[in-house]
Amino acid sequence: MKSHGSASIDRPEPLLERSLWRDRDFLTFWIGESLSLLGAQVTNLALPLTAILAFDATDEQVGLLRFLQLAPYLGLALLIGVWTDRVKRKPLMLGANLARMTLLALVVLLYWFQALNLVTLLAIACAIGVASVVFDVSWMSYVPALVKSPARYVEAGAKMSISSSTADVAGPGIAGVLVSALTAPVALIVDAFSYALSVVSLLLIRTTEPRPRPAAKRHALTELRDGLRWVFGDRVLRALALIGFCCNFSMVTVWTMFLLYGTRDLQLSSTTLGGIFATASVGGLIGAMISGRVIARFRTGRVYLIAQSALLLGPTLIVLAMGPRPVMIAMFVLSFFTTYLGLGVAGVIIVSLRQALTPQSMMGRMTAVFRTLLFGGGALGGLTAGLLAGQIGARGALTLAAIGSVAVIAGLVASPVSRLRTLPTAPKEEPVG
Repeated sequence: MKSHGSASIDRPEPLLERSLWRDRDFLTFWIGESLSLLGAQVTNLALPLTAILAFDATDEQVGLLRFLQLAPYLGLALLIGVWTDRVKRKPLMLGANLARMTLLALVVLLYWFQALNLVTLLAIACAIGVASVVFDVSWMSYVPALVKSPARYVEAGAKMSISSSTADVAGPGIAGVLVSALTAPVALIVDAFSYALSVVSLLLIRTTEPRPRPAAKRHALTELRDGLRWVFGDRVLRALALIGFCCNFSMVTVWTMFLLYGTRDLQLSSTTLGGIFATASVGGLIGAMISGRVIARFRTGRVYLIAQSALLLGPTLIVLAMGPRPVMIAMFVLSFFTTYLGLGVAGVIIVSLRQALTPQSMMGRMTAVFRTLLFGGGALGGLTAGLLAGQIGARGALTLAAIGSVAVIAGLVASPVSRLRTLPTAPKEEPVG
């Protein structure tokens, strides 16, 4: 990929030329997280299906389950972001994945001993969400310290996006088969095992993570305010955060509504649902694989605008789907394919911009602000989906969601991100005060 700016020309460094394919520690981290993401896809399908199939949960209860999985991001991400800027991130990631592994294994054990109920499942889903906040805020701050060079941020982002998209492709199909063969609760053991593998991969990393400089005479609320000011004081970061909130609200709303619509209204099997998501997710894999070349060749803002617009237009195809069942399923696949393709390309740009515009000392807080907004949007989307589906039916709710998604494109066009020509190559200096 071509570099922009004079820094990489005037002061060449061996580190900048070193491909991440030759970085043993990054590859170890990448493999471990790829397996973890694959297992997480099983959980994303198996948890709501456990509520629906095992406990005959209502639409509102399924929406509440999805909300509780993501709600910890609303209440804890900012404080955890302050914490992660004060300590090393690797121990936090280890603890978070050990917690998620234990909680998922607990669901399986309770189910086997017929002690699992809906209230317990909701509580465990929320606890998993808390551990996920710790891990997500930590790993996105840890990668720049592991990669070290801003010139490699796009490459690292593309590789992580490929992993996410590959998990999106393989995960739902595997989940559908496992749920059909083992029942939804027992299928969660696969995710527990994936977190165990992630723990092993983290333990194998040899790169020493630098200890953050102590913040003398600083308080958590002051540092939290600094993180908010950093994101909302930068017009590019602010636009990425607000548009990201809307996009995540749309995606989780549509995903939850479609799960209810497909399961209850269309009587689709878990294998068919998994197949739809798996086939459509090839779009995300393609997007992640071509993102580097596309970003290098075309204006960054234009690529971002087109990719995000595809993500937001995807839900309209679900509403338009009608006719024989094979035709409807093909339309469902095309809808999610379009959404995932846009996400695969836009995701690399978004993460690269966030990392390039933020100094390492502010990375945890910046990430926490974004995770609060992105997953807060998802949490509210899941809750909204359950409430709307319960009131007007899943199909009517999907129509409203599609209209709302299209409306967001107006804000996307006005965004300063859509006018960027290139990606920055160096982070800003740390703010004083």
